[in-house]
Amino acid sequence: MMIHPATAHFAMVLPVVASALGIAYLINRQEIFSKLSSIALLFTALAMGVVWYTGSQAGPLIYDFLSENGQHELLEHKKLGLYLAIIMGVIFVLKIIGCQTKKFAIEALAIVLLLAATALTFAQGKDGGELVYNHGTPFKSYMIIDTLNEAAIAVEEEEEIQAKLEVYEEALEDIKLIDEELEIFYGNQVAEEN
Repeated sequence: MMIHPATAHFAMVLPVVASALGIAYLINRQEIFSKLSSIALLFTALAMGVVWYTGSQAGPLIYDFLSENGQHELLEHKKLGLYLAIIMGVIFVLKIIGCQTKKFAIEALAIVLLLAATALTFAQGKDGGELVYNHGTPFKSYMIIDTLNEAAIAVEEEEEIQAKLEVYEEALEDIKLIDEELEIFYGNQVAEEN
């Protein structure tokens, strides 16, 4: 079972929470916001590590379902995920140093870096979505398998070779329709006017 999509959503939300608490601290400099943003940043750094790990496990499972461009994008996505995990860990350490030494400038730097890393996280999330919807074919493959399984069952019921051939031809037409509909849905192909 792939849990990367679920962990990725946490990795998208937690930097926003940590950033909001960090901005609140920059505005009013209350110690509670410093501590809360540090705790949120800890969970963010951990989530980034987990999401990179789960992505590393999921990547090989979907690699063959991707187009050639998608396979290249997947490798870039994995690399950026590792960088984000490292960056969030470094930002957390920087934030803790600032918090422990009560140096506002260090904490402020960590929060500014966090805002930049959060923006990068959103770019990474967009790329992950494009991997699935623009380059991937997981939905197509399941629909194609179902269509072929139904055709195989129908062929067993037919006795004449011509009838069996017609069943497979109909299945092929259904698969072409599935492909066209999904390409239109993903925005890779414009629907033709009727």
